[in-house]
Amino acid sequence: MRTVLDFSPLHRSSIGFERIFGLLEAAQAQPSDNWPPFDTMKLSEDRYRISMAVAGFKRDEIDISVQENLLVVKGERKNDVEGEYLHRGIASRPFVRRFELAEHVRVTDAHLADGLLNISLKRELPEAMKPRRIQINTDDATLAKVRQIEQQAVA
Repeated sequence: MRTVLDFSPLHRSSIGFERIFGLLEAAQAQPSDNWPPFDTMKLSEDRYRISMAVAGFKRDEIDISVQENLLVVKGERKNDVEGEYLHRGIASRPFVRRFELAEHVRVTDAHLADGLLNISLKRELPEAMKPRRIQINTDDATLAKVRQIEQQAVA
């Protein structure tokens, strides 16, 4: 049973959250295709990893791209098998996985080994957004200059 949430009350009382509401609405509308399976891990405060089970796919059959805040992983196997399948249990259908990335999160590395595609991500805040220390001045000359500027602003 699937429940559809109505976000219209939040739209009426919130400003500047359109992207979040869009993500929530898009998540509800997405089909629940669970292939290929994947894990998402938080490795530290600003590092993440996505691991996807892509057994049978070669490096040149997988494409990873990032555009704005969307990471897209596509895979399509080439049919270069000799012989005829008697049983086909290893999935080889094409896939597309999309991951919405938060602002300032970028892909740093992708590695394919032992049937797992590992994609490393890192949050990199710009210098302007990082906490910084403000020096407190106590000399009389600076204080006199500040008071002079304040008085000029009032006059």
